[in-house]
Amino acid sequence: MFKKIVLLTTLTMTGLTMTGLPLAAQELAMVDSETDWSVYVADSPKECFIISKPTTWSAQRDGQAVTVRRGDIRFYISIIPGEQITNEPAFLAGYPLKQDVPLEIKIKDTTVALYPNAEINPEYAWPRPEDDSGLLAAMRGGAEAIIVGQSARGTITTDTFSLIGFTAAFEKAKELCAP
Repeated sequence: MFKKIVLLTTLTMTGLTMTGLPLAAQELAMVDSETDWSVYVADSPKECFIISKPTTWSAQRDGQAVTVRRGDIRFYISIIPGEQITNEPAFLAGYPLKQDVPLEIKIKDTTVALYPNAEINPEYAWPRPEDDSGLLAAMRGGAEAIIVGQSARGTITTDTFSLIGFTAAFEKAKELCAP
């Protein structure tokens, strides 16, 4: 149904903890930062990621604001030439997602569904592969992305990501991971 990266490890990268990056990405180095997006590269095999954390987030339960604990919250794009992955978006929610409810990412007038898959990792969601290009085009033309998701406990979260620097970071990662 959608691309699956095997998400198994926890890596710490210069002040940024990423839970669930691909197993092969054991030695990541930040090589560039473009405003709100960072570019990471792993060698052997060559893998590139652009990563951002939310500028704001909130949680609600039964329509009321609530305080919740969350792990890392990140949105990233993977470029893995050895697996023919050229632009795979993924969202890390920082909590186990409700599995039968898609998340929504909104950028201007574009809305794309993100689908959780507990068999891979219960905290991640991805768009369908056929939606990747449209999502990336919207990200290039937008100022912010808003992701609304639901936890396994029913809490609704809203995460806002700045898209400032996205295009420059994405182009840099594509250049660094060109086949």
